Amino acid sequence: MTKKREYNDDYPDKTLYIPGPTEVRDDVIEAMCEPMFGHRMDRMTDLYTTIVEDTKEFLGTDNEVVILTGSGTEFWEASTLNLVDENILVPTCGSFSERHANVAERLGKDVDRLEYEWGQAIKPEDIRETLESSDKHYDVVATVMNESSTGVRNPIEEIGDVVAEYPDTYFVVDAVSALGGDIVDIDEHNIDVIFASSQKAFAMPPGLAVCVVSDDAYERELEKESASWYGGFQRTIDYYERKGQTHSTPAIPIMLAYRKQMKHMLEEGHDARDQRHREMAEYTREWAREHFDMFPEEGYESQTVSCIENTQGIDVAATIEAVSDEYDMVFSNGYGSQLGEETFRIGHMGEHDLESIKELTDAIEDVADL
Repeated sequence: MTKKREYNDDYPDKTLYIPGPTEVRDDVIEAMCEPMFGHRMDRMTDLYTTIVEDTKEFLGTDNEVVILTGSGTEFWEASTLNLVDENILVPTCGSFSERHANVAERLGKDVDRLEYEWGQAIKPEDIRETLESSDKHYDVVATVMNESSTGVRNPIEEIGDVVAEYPDTYFVVDAVSALGGDIVDIDEHNIDVIFASSQKAFAMPPGLAVCVVSDDAYERELEKESASWYGGFQRTIDYYERKGQTHSTPAIPIMLAYRKQMKHMLEEGHDARDQRHREMAEYTREWAREHFDMFPEEGYESQTVSCIENTQGIDVAATIEAVSDEYDMVFSNGYGSQLGEETFRIGHMGEHDLESIKELTDAIEDVADL
């Protein structure tokens, strides 16, 4: 049985290089300290409409945006309930895509997995072959954009173009650890639902789920006899259209932080933010190949999380602990028992830049005597 461990106020500050949460600007944290106000006041309408419309502008989408209190993974469940009657195709290539399939099974859906070895990327031609050859009609193809357990960035643009050939099949993308740090043209590539979490590449405090919903996905839910209550597209979008607010009480302080950070993101610009993340990713890959190797299939490496193969056999857990103790920096081990000591991961997302990533790799070199 878990026992209480009393939280105290005496913890050293650590710079986070994990796959999320990540570093948050001081003024974004300070924005959460405004006096409380009611979630049905005009002030709330001003706040919520600001963050919704700013998100649309940043992402360059004409689709609807829903921002709810919760984890981005809320929309694993909601998109399944809202769009799937019976059959869903889930390509799996790591822990989080597998978990998406598990959620659909728990909801009683008929799940077909298109399984890839961990480290391999999902291939659009395999999606096409499955859709063409199956005797089932799939309501949804559900794909992870950024498989942070393996550091794979799947080609969701090309996959979306394939799914577009099947107008009665909807395309759902888990972009929890990528959106905001890896640019994607949502409207151009037939993405019906794409969602993320605030604490990843958006570089905000945890607690908000961000979802972009196409008109087709909204209309699809209207046809169904049942749908998600909390994350229902009709309920959330209609309430926004009528009231400019959320249907249920939101985490107002985190939305205040979101407003501040989204202004920073708009000022930087989506293209510039994408380029900064690209530079961090390219440097990290070069460093990894000099000292170790990259775990993902070549050409499909993530732009926000590098999964590095431990070819030198260093003690990953001990190295993480030493870097934390000596440099107050935290990076991540491999995900789960399958990759725990075989890989380690560096999150280069949010407000990090090339200089801060180099500080971490210098620390790893020192501790591991590379």
